[in-house]
Amino acid sequence: MTASTASHGHVQIAYEREGPPEGEPLLLIMGVGLSMDFWPERFRGLLIERGFAVARFDNRDVGRSTHLTGLGAPSLLAALARRWRGYTLADMAGDAVAVLDALGWESAHVAGVSLGGMIAQTLAARHPRRVRSLTSISSTPSPRIGRPSPRALPVLRSGPEPDRDAAAERMVRVFRIIGSPGYPHPEADIRTAAAGLFDVAHDPAGVRRQLAAVVSAEDRRPMLRRLRVPALVVHGDADPLVRPSGGRATARALAGARLVTYPGMGHDLPDELQPSIADEIAAVARRSLR
Repeated sequence: MTASTASHGHVQIAYEREGPPEGEPLLLIMGVGLSMDFWPERFRGLLIERGFAVARFDNRDVGRSTHLTGLGAPSLLAALARRWRGYTLADMAGDAVAVLDALGWESAHVAGVSLGGMIAQTLAARHPRRVRSLTSISSTPSPRIGRPSPRALPVLRSGPEPDRDAAAERMVRVFRIIGSPGYPHPEADIRTAAAGLFDVAHDPAGVRRQLAAVVSAEDRRPMLRRLRVPALVVHGDADPLVRPSGGRATARALAGARLVTYPGMGHDLPDELQPSIADEIAAVARRSLR
């Protein structure tokens, strides 16, 4: 595994790469407030077994990447009213392009989960020559489609935690709400990743800035309808944070997209489903090679 940073203007993006040098390039993009360490190690291993060289990175405002503290902690109401003037999903897609450049990858297969799916969609729409195939997981093409269920709304309210143990336990509680009701929750892994994230940077204001970019985003469906790239959309039928209508709308907007909906899956990547999801990503990647 190699670790480094990519530069996008004044923003530094921390990334890691693993897998065979000759593997098919695959860029993974994580969701709101979560570092690249939340991509399960087992899942990454499954992707490497299927022939991918896997890269992942910390989005701006999380983990080891630049935290834009000067932008403060925006009001989500202001963001909904399109009064957020911080950064956009297009800026975050530009961060992903910077990682591709740093890796020396002219193009790559791209898979993102939640916010990461929105960034992946934006990357494919705005930089189509850089994307070989697109996988959007637990995501939506518009902040107005697939809105959270009432029981999931509390997870969007984050505040400072007094120590790493409290931060880890909060993350466990979050995944008890948004995780898959049909599968066990890997709470030990969640605690480890959350504690590591706290040690690097505990930044609730950064989470709010990312959320502001999400809720103030444009509807991407007009851009996605013009896109011609092999596409896969994965969603859980029990996702309370981005409800299944988000996945269905994404798939309808992407010509020829394959929609895979898993019963009992919430807003996470259950261990039991990871082999199937890895198979689906490999299959859509093969479509790009025809």
